[in-house]
Amino acid sequence: MNIITYMITVQQAQELILQNLRPLGETKTLALCDCAGYVLAQDVTSQFDFPYWDNSAMDGYAVIYEDVKDIDSPVSLKIVEEIAAGRAPGQVINPGEAARIFTGAMLPIGADTIVIQEETKRDSQNVLVLSSPSCVGDFVRKKGDYYKAEQSLLEAGHRLTPQDIPLLSVAQLSHVEVYRRPRVAIFSTGDELREPGSILKIGEIVDSNLYALSAYVQQCGCDSICLGIVPDDVDRLKDIISSALIDCDLVISTGGVSVGDYDYVARILTDLGSKILIDSVAIKPGKPLKVGSFNTGQKLYFGIPGNPVSAMVIAWRLLTPALKKLAGETKKWQSPIIVARSRSPLFSDGKRETYLCGQLEIVEGIAEFVLSRDSQSSANLIHLSQTNALAVLPIGCMSIEQGQNVQVLFVS
Repeated sequence: MNIITYMITVQQAQELILQNLRPLGETKTLALCDCAGYVLAQDVTSQFDFPYWDNSAMDGYAVIYEDVKDIDSPVSLKIVEEIAAGRAPGQVINPGEAARIFTGAMLPIGADTIVIQEETKRDSQNVLVLSSPSCVGDFVRKKGDYYKAEQSLLEAGHRLTPQDIPLLSVAQLSHVEVYRRPRVAIFSTGDELREPGSILKIGEIVDSNLYALSAYVQQCGCDSICLGIVPDDVDRLKDIISSALIDCDLVISTGGVSVGDYDYVARILTDLGSKILIDSVAIKPGKPLKVGSFNTGQKLYFGIPGNPVSAMVIAWRLLTPALKKLAGETKKWQSPIIVARSRSPLFSDGKRETYLCGQLEIVEGIAEFVLSRDSQSSANLIHLSQTNALAVLPIGCMSIEQGQNVQVLFVS
């Protein structure tokens, strides 16, 4: 059994995880209305220019710039047609003429500029242009200004957002090829755990990790397969883990990863033939992390500490890049880490890379980190629910004074 029995750094842990994880590579075709949140499996291009043709950016009049440049008094132009969006122009604009035009409508041949409606006055079959446009081509969206046909629109490995969908539709794509979502099994371990709504006996606690991690996994664009609570029973745990490794692409459990008498996860992983990649990480909270590799990187198992804050810190810091790579994303695996000004003093023992819960706020254009007022206990769900960022104090850093800069991991 290959076990790293000493604490490795957070960066070393991330590198080990990513080195031993392969993208799924399985694809399927989805309609546009179903593909948001999926990762593109192929580069996307279009055979069309955007815009498709010269068109008006405003309601107004299509004119010839030479007719209306540098005017000192209103210029009268003959209106030869009206062009609504979706209607092809029927007239060529000659000197001294104009076409009434609406936003998005195709520019007629001969015209090269739009005079907006507010700078004109209608006079029967003529229009008075009251002031000159700023330049030739004013308020004209030229064919191909935004995109030239056959250039790359979106690259394979890009996770599709709602903002991408209108772009795909304009590219005349009704379906796209995407990677299937990873199936992530999640379960909690511990005889003391009960489901929400249970009547608790003394010493029992409600399982929150299963629901937190399920929501997190779905937010990462994966399908969460919730396996519930598994008691501290070696045979039962082994059965659950074996089945999960067959049915799912990645397995997460919480609890049972420390050095207590009922912490069985490492032993079971070894019995099942896992290569133990990580046994302990120099991170606070979240030190006793177990990561096992099965079938030479085909499957990874994450045994995460049971304390709720520890579980989410490990998820945000180390699981996020793993899930993104597994899903087929090709860049930006790590959640963004930015520099912010701390609004309060921050403290650590300096022995491990420390993550402190709080809020990232923008005050007068400056990013500020606001430390949660409650205890930073790894079991404190109150401040966890209000956290959108984690202050990161590296190993050896024992304090950061109020007003100083601190690295912040943005988590939502």
